[in-house]
Amino acid sequence: MKKKRLRYIGIALTVCGVLTLSVFAYKKISREIYLRNLLEENVILEIPSLNIKVPVLEGTDNKSLAVAAGHFQGTGEVGKGNYCLAGHNSTIYAEIFNDLDNIQIGDTILLIDNDSNRTTYTYIVTEYRIVSPQSTEILNDYGDDRITIVSCTDDGKNRQVVVGSKSNN
Repeated sequence: MKKKRLRYIGIALTVCGVLTLSVFAYKKISREIYLRNLLEENVILEIPSLNIKVPVLEGTDNKSLAVAAGHFQGTGEVGKGNYCLAGHNSTIYAEIFNDLDNIQIGDTILLIDNDSNRTTYTYIVTEYRIVSPQSTEILNDYGDDRITIVSCTDDGKNRQVVVGSKSNN
């Protein structure tokens, strides 16, 4: 009788484990399909040296930043002006820019437009700095074509800023 009960408990636990793993697998697969669709339909930011490739959505609201980088409305256009982006550096939220502090001056940043040609704009990193959250001048138009990426520092108290100048290649 005891062996039979243990066998049933074992079967029940195995079934629960398989169901739990199935739910996690379904969520991961769904998230990957959603991300793949976002990459096909939107502008793409790629930083090859950091193995970052993310879609860029319009706006910096929580919904956008939960899955992608967000374009600050009112800043430059793709390939023109100061195209400013924000993204999370967090294990709680999307981990898009967790490695941003490893970027080096001279690294390449690619911005791939969602136009019919998928035009690619190349930027070279010229600046990395830490600023306070109130330093909104980083979003200003400086009269050139650049990309500005903003993310929190690890402790969340300040912002790390990466600036890339558009390459003429």
